[in-house]
Amino acid sequence: MQLPNQTNFYKGKVRDVYTIGDKYLVMMVSDRISAFDVVLPRPIPYKGQVLNQIAAQFLEATRDIVPNWMISVPLPNATVGYKCETYPVEMVVRGNLTGHAWRTYKTGKRELCGVTMPDGMKENDFFPAPIITPTTKAHEGHDEDISREEIISSGLVSKEEYEQLEKYTLALFERGKEIAKERGLILVDTKYEFGRIGDTIYLIDEIHTPDSSRYFYMEGYEARQRNGEQQRQLSKEFVREWLMENGFQGKEGQQIPEMTEDVVGQISERYIELYEMVTGKTFVKHDVNKAESERKLVDVLAKLQGE
Repeated sequence: MQLPNQTNFYKGKVRDVYTIGDKYLVMMVSDRISAFDVVLPRPIPYKGQVLNQIAAQFLEATRDIVPNWMISVPLPNATVGYKCETYPVEMVVRGNLTGHAWRTYKTGKRELCGVTMPDGMKENDFFPAPIITPTTKAHEGHDEDISREEIISSGLVSKEEYEQLEKYTLALFERGKEIAKERGLILVDTKYEFGRIGDTIYLIDEIHTPDSSRYFYMEGYEARQRNGEQQRQLSKEFVREWLMENGFQGKEGQQIPEMTEDVVGQISERYIELYEMVTGKTFVKHDVNKAESERKLVDVLAKLQGE
């Protein structure tokens, strides 16, 4: 697809991003799915729509906290917004000792990204207060852990701006937790990306989606913690678990297991279930027509650019 006044195109693992006149972005969220930094061979029907519509709902619900890049959502799987100068760090915020934080903790380490974690915690326990564990933003391969001090001392982000990013991160996480609670969920951890236009900081990309966040079911959480049981999760983790059960972790020489119609269908159904749990809305499937999609995008961009 070539859009009017298009100045750049970037194909990511799951997103196709069109730059328009160096002022706007069109982000098409595809049905491609990645795990362990590998794009899996078969797309997942409606996954793009699920991610795009969850992100749009949460961007709208947090505009009073921080300005964001979203201008309009002309298609179920596409958002049009402002092009921002991106900060080279991702703000990862954690409410519970889970995932990477737990893997670090159980080795005996008590520090992650310069943040001290208390002794005596069990997997999935709540931290006394949410912690921010930033990462560098890698174009390829894995993001790397980095501390607040390293970010500021290296000049990646100025002290004043970084402190503002921290404030926004904690306020967004608090809002996300409040909304999740209304849905019977715990927002466990998530990541935010920010950019700027001039002196104004903008929240960019997706937020609070199952690809960028982890949720637990609130019901039974405390009993499971007491009994040392695993928590019921609502995230993309089930895809990783299926891959691991079938001998794939993205390592050299490993074969991606066969994605049968049944497997693809089950993953699609789980994403739709995630959408309905997280948003509280019934999912309506939209089959996107390429020609009609392009026409809608052209119309939106023409209005934006005053043509």
